[in-house]
Amino acid sequence: MVFKRLLGSLGVGGPTVDTVLDAAPGSGNAASPGGALTGRVHLKGGSSDFDISEITLELIARVEAETDGGEQHGTVAFERYVVGGGFRLGAETEQVVPFSVVLPWETPVSELYGQPLGIVLGVRTELAVAGAKDKGDLDPLAVGPLPAQEAVLEALGRLGFGFRSADLEYGRIGGTGQQLPFYQEIELSPAPQYAHAVNEIEVTFLAHPGGLEVVLEADKRGGMFTPGHDALTRFTVSHEDVATRDWTAEVDGWVRQLVEHRASYGTHAAYGHHDPYAGGHHGHQEGHRSGPGMGTAIAAGAAGLAVGVAGGLVAAEVVDEVGDFFEGDDEEDEGDEG
Repeated sequence: MVFKRLLGSLGVGGPTVDTVLDAAPGSGNAASPGGALTGRVHLKGGSSDFDISEITLELIARVEAETDGGEQHGTVAFERYVVGGGFRLGAETEQVVPFSVVLPWETPVSELYGQPLGIVLGVRTELAVAGAKDKGDLDPLAVGPLPAQEAVLEALGRLGFGFRSADLEYGRIGGTGQQLPFYQEIELSPAPQYAHAVNEIEVTFLAHPGGLEVVLEADKRGGMFTPGHDALTRFTVSHEDVATRDWTAEVDGWVRQLVEHRASYGTHAAYGHHDPYAGGHHGHQEGHRSGPGMGTAIAAGAAGLAVGVAGGLVAAEVVDEVGDFFEGDDEEDEGDEG
């Protein structure tokens, strides 16, 4: 999905910008958190020469926030890059500016096994021309999981957990090294062996150069005399552990620890914050090595999550909503330009 925009601040006859991402949805070339995002900015000159002082790319995400007025949706810009500028674009001439930038490690995952999760990520191109700035192009961005993230999700699938939904929550998870102002939650239906104890499991990955913090939260069922509550704990793994762990046994151990904990490690506060230190508990369990490694080649077809996503649990309406978001932004900007 590529949009060509006329720079509204310059009026009719201004240059147009058309950004093409290599990691576009449906391209089969998703980017990775902490990896390179590559592409090209295509510029076409207007009716006269223009001095292009700066070309900037801005990463944006659609997030949810819990407020006193209920759940609100909005966009957050979480990274900016200057990828070009300092040249004159001649009238009616064309110029291509290639770029390669590094995504933040905590960039959310927008697709799994090639299927969209309903997460809205985009790259907005901004030109600074003749002292004026214009946000001239918005393109959807596809981001796939890191090997360690995929290993954890595949293990959950093999254990019988199913994909329900994914969203981005504005706020921070206490006691973690979170860098971005929001975090991703992947909501899973419980495996049969845990269905009596939990309504759902939520998984959050906080990646960094050395590895991952894996935050697990369980919406625990209540009993006849005990109310339900949330339980939260987290584990750490390194990127090098992908080939050295029995992930199914490892993750099953994590879930058992989470489900069997009687204390609530924290609940959602304002703006979707987590507080794993609530009540004096650290909520931190260090993942341990457990058994021989399975290797990096894990059959995707064995993962129940893959079946769930490919089988349509990501509703078509959600995917349509993602497209509508970009189309709506296109129309809104065009209206502003008028």
